[in-house]
Amino acid sequence: MIPGYSHTTVERFMRYVQVDTQSDPAASTHPTTEKQKNLSVILCKELADMGATDAHTDEWGYVYATIPSNTSKKIPVICFCSHMDTAPDCSGTNVKPILHSRYDGLPITLPDDTNQIISPEKYPYLLQHVGQNIITASGTTLLGADDKAGVAIIMDLANYLIYHPEIIHGTIRILFTPDEEVGKGTAKLDMQKLAADYGYTLDSGGIGCFEDETFSADGARITVQGIIAHPGDAKGKMVNALKLISEIITALPKETLSPESTSGREGFVHPVKIEGIAEKAHADFLIRDFDTDNLVKHEAVLDQVSKTILEKYPQASYQLEVWEQYRNMKEMLIKYPFVAEYAAEAYKNCGLELINEPIRGGTDGSKLSFMGLPCANIFTGMQAIHSLHEWVGVRDMNKSVQVLVELVQVWERNS
Repeated sequence: MIPGYSHTTVERFMRYVQVDTQSDPAASTHPTTEKQKNLSVILCKELADMGATDAHTDEWGYVYATIPSNTSKKIPVICFCSHMDTAPDCSGTNVKPILHSRYDGLPITLPDDTNQIISPEKYPYLLQHVGQNIITASGTTLLGADDKAGVAIIMDLANYLIYHPEIIHGTIRILFTPDEEVGKGTAKLDMQKLAADYGYTLDSGGIGCFEDETFSADGARITVQGIIAHPGDAKGKMVNALKLISEIITALPKETLSPESTSGREGFVHPVKIEGIAEKAHADFLIRDFDTDNLVKHEAVLDQVSKTILEKYPQASYQLEVWEQYRNMKEMLIKYPFVAEYAAEAYKNCGLELINEPIRGGTDGSKLSFMGLPCANIFTGMQAIHSLHEWVGVRDMNKSVQVLVELVQVWERNS
């Protein structure tokens, strides 16, 4: 909490999550769903109403706005960014947020599906919120704290700075993006318009968390061309592509190189989708590792497994395609250590111990860092993301606002 300030995070967050902004990985449009623009319009109007300059949204659904500098110093322009879309893993339609006042430490049964129970046994971080307010969904949808908690935090920061001109800071750029959850969050971003020097995404977990390292990521597709024949006369003729794809996936390492068997800094090869017919089929994979050079090694495993399977069926053939998705933002941030150092100073000044762990995933910051905006990641409080059990602590959101207020002052003081 900021002493003497009535945060607007809860009120904003409770409204924002009720706007369905689920993105669609199968769509080729930008944004992938038009409904994401509904939140863009709301945020743009609220920013303009509170006094942010040049607040606007574009045809792609991005929201841009500026909080002008009030210092005589020439200092870098800092961007704060969150994504507006929610994950396709779980319904984001008709979200009913529930504010649980003074959480008592007991399991929470969600009212719209009483089989959904959020318990401290499963989510120990709940015990750090006993006596505090938390927010959940109702049991049939995700909550949307990923990343509308980040959106609400940035909006509250803007509100605070505009109405507290005694806080000295440089120019601050606000950016809200669509389609982060489907890997397209920066696809149509206008970096020249954004015109920022360094940035921070608000897209992380519990209080004190800070990340300046993500996975490096490739996508891969194995396409198998089989031999088709009438099933009534297929003996010795048919080679079923669907079965070959299944054999390839079954033959992949199970005790290593899979999401369910790895943790920490270990990478993986993860099948996510199979499509096709008996004649021709393909499987899509996520290839992940913190060391970019290891991606090629993991892809070689996938290739070798496929080759070994197909050698038993000389009439059939396969093709491996690989494409870059994003890269470990540490590769860029290591060149600008002060981005993390200034954040650490702000955390300390707010009484927090900075917890720096690599993200087993990616953020918009991964792409932004390689697009010329070195960008680290700051906590929002989001928990159990992409699930019916998603929840967020009000204390965490408000503390994040306090960190951002301090952070803009650290940049001003150190410039």
